[in-house]
Amino acid sequence: MLTKRYSEMAEYELRMEIASLNEKAKKAEQLGMVNEFAVLERKAVLAKAYLLNPNEIKINEFYEIEGDPGVLFRVDYLNGVFAWGFRNQKDSKEEGIPISLLKKSK
Repeated sequence: MLTKRYSEMAEYELRMEIASLNEKAKKAEQLGMVNEFAVLERKAVLAKAYLLNPNEIKINEFYEIEGDPGVLFRVDYLNGVFAWGFRNQKDSKEEGIPISLLKKSK
């Protein structure tokens, strides 16, 4: 069976995929399948990124990272639905984060 890439899916298809992934992740968590849960959770985060408009993410601005309280992320550039930049931590290395994990810093 051929599956579409997230970039090729319509909004409705993405929402259905996210719901399916969340359901599978919930089941994997209940069964104690930690690795499977993590993979499915990351896939859902990536699918959510395709529902967002990358143009709403501003270069050189700081964003909070969902699930990592107190850590800010400075966006240096965008590549598709990934924001590339650095965390505000010592010895931080450049990394790419799906834009669905970024929240506007207060």
